[in-house]
Amino acid sequence: MQQKPTRARILDAAHELMLTIGLARATTKEIAKSAGCSEAALYKHFAGKEELFVSVLQERLPKLGPLLHRLAEDPGERGVEENLTEIARLATGFYAESFPIAASLYAEPKLKRRHEDALRELGTGPHMPIEALDAYLRAERAAGRIAADADTFAAASLLLGACAQRAFAYDAVAAEPQPVEEFAAALARTLLAGISR
Repeated sequence: MQQKPTRARILDAAHELMLTIGLARATTKEIAKSAGCSEAALYKHFAGKEELFVSVLQERLPKLGPLLHRLAEDPGERGVEENLTEIARLATGFYAESFPIAASLYAEPKLKRRHEDALRELGTGPHMPIEALDAYLRAERAAGRIAADADTFAAASLLLGACAQRAFAYDAVAAEPQPVEEFAAALARTLLAGISR
């Protein structure tokens, strides 16, 4: 059996360690060791832990960003409610997987600031999904499929905030939380009721 390429092994190891011990405690040395390579080999593929974190989010978690960008450019044949349901479903999965990874940063303010600075240098950050969803909703508003006076940024913030809150509070809810598909559909329907023409 052929071994995975080094970059893929590094991403797999980073994803696993970031999930189990958190981003703050997952060092590049530990990630390289877990991937079966040297730390120098890790740095041949990634500039640092922040770039590795962004790559894990983009390549190992549900693909929220590409869907949002595609819809902003071309809302497509589906209705707004169907698109918002799909966005909510993917966002729920994305936040459920990314929250445990990034949560450890909030315990170390200096590390969190350094991480945020590095993300800004990479041209990314947690604001990107909201901006991308806002762009999609503005396209729908321009097409006349939602109200002309709809506050698209507020709507984007509400939808993604609800998905993030579900990820944050998931373990604290009753033994049988609402299934993701039902949650996504109800969230899309409720949001759309507020921004419809």
